[in-house]
Amino acid sequence: MTTRPLFASLLLISSALVSPAALAQDAVQSTPPTEDVAEPSTDAAPGDVPAEEEPDVSIPGGADQEIVVTGRYTPNVVRATPEVVSVLSSADIARTGEGDISGSLQRVTGLSVVGGGFVYVRGLGDRYSLALLNGSPLPSPEPLKRVVPLDIFPSNVIDSTLVQKSYSANFPGEFGGGVINLTTKATPRESFLTFSGGVGWDSETTNELGYTYYGSDTDWTGFDDGTRDIPPLLSAALASGKPILEGADFTQDDLEAIQMELVNAETTLLQQNNHIPVNWSAGVTGGTTITLPDGELGIIATAGISNKWRTRDTLQQTTLNQDLSGDPQTSFNRVITDNRIVVNGLLGFGLELGDHKFRWTNLYIRDTLKQARLGLGSDANQVGRDILKQDTAWYERQLINTQLVAEFDFDQLQLDLRGGYANSQREAPYERSFTYVRTNLPLAQDPTGDKFINDLGGNRGDATIAFSDLNEDLWSGGIDLSYELAPRITATVGYAYTDTHRVAVRRAFQFRASGLPVPVTQLRPDYLLSDASIQLYDITLIETSAQDGTAAFEADLVTHAGYAQLQAELTSGVNINAGVRYEDGKQTVVPVDLFNTGGGAIVATNLKNDYWLPAVTLTWEVAPDMQLRVSGSKTIARPQFRELIAQVYLDPDSNRQFRGNPSLTDSELWNAEARYEWYFARDQRVTVAGFYKSIDRPIEAYTSISTDSLANTSFANAPKATLYGAEFEVQKYIPLDTLSDSAFWQSRRLVLIGNYTWTQSEIKVGAGDTTVINGVELDANDFFFDGSPLTGQSDHLVNVQIGLEDQDKLSQQTLLLTYASPRITSRGPSGQPDIREKPGIQLDFVARQGFTVFGKEIELKFEARNLTGRTFKEVQESGDNQIFLNRYKLGRSFSLGASLKF
Repeated sequence: MTTRPLFASLLLISSALVSPAALAQDAVQSTPPTEDVAEPSTDAAPGDVPAEEEPDVSIPGGADQEIVVTGRYTPNVVRATPEVVSVLSSADIARTGEGDISGSLQRVTGLSVVGGGFVYVRGLGDRYSLALLNGSPLPSPEPLKRVVPLDIFPSNVIDSTLVQKSYSANFPGEFGGGVINLTTKATPRESFLTFSGGVGWDSETTNELGYTYYGSDTDWTGFDDGTRDIPPLLSAALASGKPILEGADFTQDDLEAIQMELVNAETTLLQQNNHIPVNWSAGVTGGTTITLPDGELGIIATAGISNKWRTRDTLQQTTLNQDLSGDPQTSFNRVITDNRIVVNGLLGFGLELGDHKFRWTNLYIRDTLKQARLGLGSDANQVGRDILKQDTAWYERQLINTQLVAEFDFDQLQLDLRGGYANSQREAPYERSFTYVRTNLPLAQDPTGDKFINDLGGNRGDATIAFSDLNEDLWSGGIDLSYELAPRITATVGYAYTDTHRVAVRRAFQFRASGLPVPVTQLRPDYLLSDASIQLYDITLIETSAQDGTAAFEADLVTHAGYAQLQAELTSGVNINAGVRYEDGKQTVVPVDLFNTGGGAIVATNLKNDYWLPAVTLTWEVAPDMQLRVSGSKTIARPQFRELIAQVYLDPDSNRQFRGNPSLTDSELWNAEARYEWYFARDQRVTVAGFYKSIDRPIEAYTSISTDSLANTSFANAPKATLYGAEFEVQKYIPLDTLSDSAFWQSRRLVLIGNYTWTQSEIKVGAGDTTVINGVELDANDFFFDGSPLTGQSDHLVNVQIGLEDQDKLSQQTLLLTYASPRITSRGPSGQPDIREKPGIQLDFVARQGFTVFGKEIELKFEARNLTGRTFKEVQESGDNQIFLNRYKLGRSFSLGASLKF
């Protein structure tokens, strides 16, 4: 960490030197996955795996008797489903050792995780994929997304994950790359109680220098104790319908009173911590089953908390030159310390009455990020000057979900009902930023040339504060009716409804003063904005919320859909799953006129479209252990809410501003795929697939550079794009009992799992093609390069797992390697090269060992992540010229966990 001592001294400058005075049962199986365990739950929401069969097998037992054996047979899900799927069972998730489900999903063929939990399927961005929880849609707590980030789902609440890559009509039409159906833990067959905990260490963070701020007494829990609540005077001013500035019904005395009510030092004062704490987590899971006269009632509950730290020593640059030559326009070294706390809880009830099943699932997730940043850099607009920036922030993301599913089985007729309500929220109170400037001029020219100055809005520094809030409600419901017309011929019809409503508000302010005495401009942030400074020097507050876009917006998406689907065996070994979906969607995004100005230049969005979406998959069993699938379909992708609204949003991870485009339209996709599958042994397979997609009006991100040193990203419809590629997957187990007569090797086997995905895509832009941005039709060639790949698409994805595991007891040691080739994250600004991320190679090791002590089951888990010590790079390149929009070391991490089951 060669730069951090410098930042330590900078912090002293800014804060001290100028101080005026000094599941089911534990879903982690104790045996490796076999045909009889570790398949996904079978609660029949759309896309769930086939139900288990319990055949009676009669075996002759002599002249006068017959032995009847009742067995439970679970088919191989990947093989038995009528579509192209990949499955992560509870055992698969446990083997990867990942703490959240997005980490496990990046091991699936063709999947990659980009930008903090957003899953890309076959190179298509998260907008082209669909995430469901037990078959029902999910809202997102992210301002920039309508798709929920999967890194907020801890692995301990998820039992299995099914990824379907070929479209079928029972799924929503927004299915470009695929659907990811998360299944929460089901009710147990027997009572259990498990306690778990763990600690972790990161080479770039733990016991190293980082930054934080006080906040409140309860920040470590992820819940603020009320310190960050909006004060009464500011709350009343926000509700007044007037911009908060002098002359708009507010006097200078009013503005000073509002400022003095704001929590100051607790949210402002950056503190150096030379020994960032270790990461830790704790959890408890329990369940029981109650026998009823005609069935049984199962109950499962889980609760957990994790507290993790991450420090990034970043280089962030921008340039205005097309060939990236010369010095960067802006260049900043920033040290960013994140303290992320995730709290989760699950409460599920399952009732079985004869052949009918009912399930009520309740999920709570709260994901909080406490962030502190300190940066030093330069800006070409301020030649020769050093610029010091410090930022403090608190981001709360929360998801509450409740679902009710009913499955009725009347022999040939099956009726499934589902309904759900979900609420997501994101609050970001007290986003504070301070800028200090040092001119470096000779003291004869500038007596303060060797000091950092913040004159609050002159030409040497500023101070800002912002409060933002997002609330999204999602109601959903559906019905599916299936009837067996004849043996191996089933017809299904269904209806689905969703109603999503989002409200987002961001109120931003700047502190301004004129003629501050030099000693005051050198004060650290909390003294600069102290009550005494505000009153003595008439520091005022100016609202800047609507200077660039709108301060608030409301968004709605209502869909109605009906579908019909036929699954049949055409002839021996040849099956078809064909259907068509009619989907009607109305999407509106409307700026909220907070200040009663009668409107403005911000364009509202009103998209109302309906589609017929056909889908067909043909499966041919060419041999008892081989089959070939061919599928074709049409699907759509709608713009996400945040992409449609002209409101500025700062992404704390990339330090990039985003601003929507109200003129975006839906994308339409035509999809084709063929896959060969060979199941050469139990639980072992080889698959090879090819796929092709044609996309009309794909939505792509492009970047521009603002005058405040931040890279700005917006969105536009490209004319057309194509994507095609191939996948290869192999899963092989090798018994090791032949190596030695030792008991150690008799039950052990070598696990070899690997997959490779090759993808190519290109945007097609011709002469005369246009795109519409904020209501203005512009030349598409100014925003897109013909032949460029789609954003987020890597040419090569590789996943390899090599492990040793015991088949009789829990003992697993696994090496996991992941590689993703460079991918575009955004279009370059003003004809510059595109911005590329270089994920590179990551090597992990996970070991799990189970044993029994005093009759209690104990599991120990050791994880070592990023053993190659890769660096995150987001870069522009032109010849030998490079501009790093983001570069930092990820660090190696190590953790040790344990669980105790009663």
